Amino acid sequence: MTRYLVARANLLVFGVLVVILALVGAVTGERLNASRSAREWSQHSYAVLATTKDLAIALRDAERGQRGYVLTGRDEYLGPYDAARDRIGLLQGELQKLTADNAAQQGRIRALAPVVQHKLEELAQTVQARRDGGLEGALRIVNTDTGRNDMHEAEMTVGAILADEQRLLDERLAENDARAAWVRWLVIGGSILAVLTLLWAARLLNQAWSRSHRTEAEQRALVLRLRTTLDSLSQGVAVFGPDRNLKNWNVCFQVLLDLPKAMVRPGTAYGAFVEHTAEPGRPALETEDQVRHGSQNPREAVTYERERADSHHLEIRRTPMPDGGFVLTISDMTKRAQAEGVLREAQKMQAIGQLTGGIAHDFNNLLQVILGNLEFVRAKLDGDAKLQQRIERAAWAAQRGATLTGQLLAFARKQPLAPAAIDLAATMPDLIPLLRRTLGEHIEVRYVETAGLWPAMADPAQLESAVLNLALNARDAMPGGGRLTIELGNKVLDHEYARHHAEVMPGDYAMVAVSDTGHGMTPEVVARVFEPFFTTKPDGKGTGLGLAMVSGFVKQSGGHVKIYSEPGEGTTVKLYLPRAVGGAVAVQRTGAPVELPRGTGTVLVVEDEAAVREIACAILADLGYRVLEAADGEEALRVFGVNAASVDLLLTDVVLPGKVRGRELSERVRALRPDVRVLFMSGYTENSIVHHGRLDDGVQLIGKPFKREQLARKVAEVLGGAGAPAAAGGKVVELRPRRDA
Repeated sequence: MTRYLVARANLLVFGVLVVILALVGAVTGERLNASRSAREWSQHSYAVLATTKDLAIALRDAERGQRGYVLTGRDEYLGPYDAARDRIGLLQGELQKLTADNAAQQGRIRALAPVVQHKLEELAQTVQARRDGGLEGALRIVNTDTGRNDMHEAEMTVGAILADEQRLLDERLAENDARAAWVRWLVIGGSILAVLTLLWAARLLNQAWSRSHRTEAEQRALVLRLRTTLDSLSQGVAVFGPDRNLKNWNVCFQVLLDLPKAMVRPGTAYGAFVEHTAEPGRPALETEDQVRHGSQNPREAVTYERERADSHHLEIRRTPMPDGGFVLTISDMTKRAQAEGVLREAQKMQAIGQLTGGIAHDFNNLLQVILGNLEFVRAKLDGDAKLQQRIERAAWAAQRGATLTGQLLAFARKQPLAPAAIDLAATMPDLIPLLRRTLGEHIEVRYVETAGLWPAMADPAQLESAVLNLALNARDAMPGGGRLTIELGNKVLDHEYARHHAEVMPGDYAMVAVSDTGHGMTPEVVARVFEPFFTTKPDGKGTGLGLAMVSGFVKQSGGHVKIYSEPGEGTTVKLYLPRAVGGAVAVQRTGAPVELPRGTGTVLVVEDEAAVREIACAILADLGYRVLEAADGEEALRVFGVNAASVDLLLTDVVLPGKVRGRELSERVRALRPDVRVLFMSGYTENSIVHHGRLDDGVQLIGKPFKREQLARKVAEVLGGAGAPAAAGGKVVELRPRRDA
């Protein structure tokens, strides 16, 4: 609303009000005098009319009382007569006084007086005659009609008085109405003028109000947008005035600083927030002295970080305002810190994965040559026990090297998994007798199972290996004996839990918990327990890869690992495996066969490492198979083209030199002959047969280095020969020979 419009509207309204007041004042004064006079004359006429009517009534009352006494002779009828007779004189005097200003009325009243007097005398004579001579004497006076004539004449005179006074009253009322009509039209005209003037002023005011309303609406919308913007921020924002008192804030400010609702209100001192958020030895906010003197440049923003006791990372920024106050901005950097931790872990895994991937292929090929030749030679030696012992030790060392490589691949999540729906309630109890024999009699093994267990989606062999690793670590933590507990259960990891653990996806999980009563670990050790090559065991007692392998396997399976430990209280490691959708089968564990399965089919062996190819061909040939060999994919296609009708199995390395890799070779061979079986072998798999850490459906794989027995059983299984084990394919991991309990 502009000042000019307001001034014009105010001036116009003031002028109109002055005119209306003057008009109303003049008319009101005139009308007060006229109304007073009209009211007095009207009251005078009403008084004359009333007195005249009272006089007529009194005459009738006197006559009625007289007749009642004449007819009945009872004195009680004389009461109204006497009262009316007394009033007639008074009324005549009053009427004479009221009509003093009207000569015509005075004449009528003077003419009325003797008639009334004569009528009263006639009435008095009749009453006296009734009292003295009875009814007959009274009737003789009545029958003379003297009283009747007097009464008629009196009524005529009273009627004339009433008619003349009513005429005067009507004239006075008409005159008063005429004046009222004139005043009414004058007021109507003034009102119309005032209304028009006010409408013009209202138009000016409405224009100004519309502009003011639009501006106010824009300001309200701007304030609402700013408030909504502030409340939608994931940062906490608070504005403090020059007096260091709270002015404005958003919801996140209260949430991030964990403030009580009663504290967050206008006028709360900044020092109260400093005191409330302070932790022992570690204040969360700057003190008031730091705010006042902490920065050399008073216009420069100050940024600092704080870590709360609950591990929340906060970044706090104080920005000065021109009026001497400041804006406090608080950012929750917990997720960023978690993401940085996950990134560091991913970078570490990537580095280890590149390292292990680079050496695993060649190293496993070397181990395959060593282990294959040792087993081949051991099968040919029958009498020399010392040489057999030497070969056993060499084979153990080669297998130990393969295990270390496998653990590195497991930690780096590079091992190929063959996940299946596992019925934990049917699988885990079979492992308990093995644990009791392995851990020794000084370790009590307990098994706790929850009813209605969900099936878990994981690689059965790797899960069993992970549980054995945890059990062996627990044994080492209880050198003087103790209790090991294997617990199975169903767990739901919700969004709140996932918010504090970046790698967790909310959902249903099957839990396998391994607890011990050992010496436990400090928080510093727990923080590093899953790192590769980190161990608290003495030199030579461990590689530091056991728990790293467990963690890598579980995370590669889409699960989660959580460890709880306190010094002197023991340790609990919980494996959360994804819940399998659909039915689950119990994995049956069988003992080693007494005699290796043999075959008569034709196997095409494709391996670029000559020594590995040579020992694989030798083992297969010794088992009775006809063996064809090729050094790369292109040569394998040529050999297959010549012997296409006779090849029963393609045993190929995944990583082959040249343009034709192992997966492409298998596809091209099966395009020519769909019934040819394919078995991959590799010490390090590429993404050609493994995606998201899992073997593709229908893919058969044997990991290098493999034993003679493993190759024999796997080839027989793929070809469908007798003696094939019931377990699903995948990398063969021999945990420990055992007999069914």
